Amino acid sequence: MSKREELLKWAREAQKNAYAPYSNFQVGAALLSAGGKVYTGSNVENSSYGLSICAERAAVFKAVNAGERDFALLAVVSS
Repeated sequence: MSKREELLKWAREAQKNAYAPYSNFQVGAALLSAGGKVYTGSNVENSSYGLSICAERAAVFKAVNAGERDFALLAVVSS
């Protein structure tokens, strides 16, 4: 399995955790660090729009909070 295929698999798994009661548009993302670690994220909607977050940002925030700064590849899937 290629890195792209593997990342798509991770993104599909993350998509299952999406919370999108307003748009019904579930999104999952998987971010590959330069060091080879994968970070995932899913979109989370809130009635207070400013508290919503897209899947890509969730994955990036998770990675940065873990100390990552260099990235190689990002995969995003949606319903």
